[in-house]
Amino acid sequence: MGLGVVLGGMNACFYLAIDRLPLATVGAIEFLGPIALALAGLRTRRNTVALALVVAGVWFLTHLRLAGAPLGFVFAFANCALFTLYIVLGHRVANDEGGSALDCLASAMLVALVVVTMIGIRPAAPALLSLPLLAAGIGVGVTSSVIPYVCDQLAMARLPRATFAMLLALLPATACLVGAVVLHQLPSRAETIGIALVAAGIAIHREARR
Repeated sequence: MGLGVVLGGMNACFYLAIDRLPLATVGAIEFLGPIALALAGLRTRRNTVALALVVAGVWFLTHLRLAGAPLGFVFAFANCALFTLYIVLGHRVANDEGGSALDCLASAMLVALVVVTMIGIRPAAPALLSLPLLAAGIGVGVTSSVIPYVCDQLAMARLPRATFAMLLALLPATACLVGAVVLHQLPSRAETIGIALVAAGIAIHREARR
């Protein structure tokens, strides 16, 4: 139940935030939570250096600009807090030996469906009569929620929480590379530096022994 409420609220806050702020700004704020979790799990000087490289890389990739609608920042920081809580709860579910992690995730997503429906059913009602919009909605749901959350559960079951949190730094770097390949949006010099720093940080990081 807790994970489902967090999933629903997190997704709602994310989309409400990017409706008011640049995606890069929301992404940078969202990454503050994983940074805190990675810091909490540091055990060696090597991993401290790795985290510093990753943070610098994300900074170059996201170009954080603190300007825009104040309400957008409220939603962005709420999304950050819920994203952090998602990692904590998701990791607990993934490592619960009393049940199937994917079954728990499926149940949580049903709860999230109820949460999001209560928030967005009124403005979304006209789209229910449009087949193209329904198809687009299904595509967004599968690619932004179903597949990533399943992959998250499989990764969380195999990685310490701090390691998983730091690996999330690959998200903006991957987005930049996909943009270059699919949309022909070649990365700038700053983005190239950011990708290199993230890759270096991930490369020198060493997973803590269980």
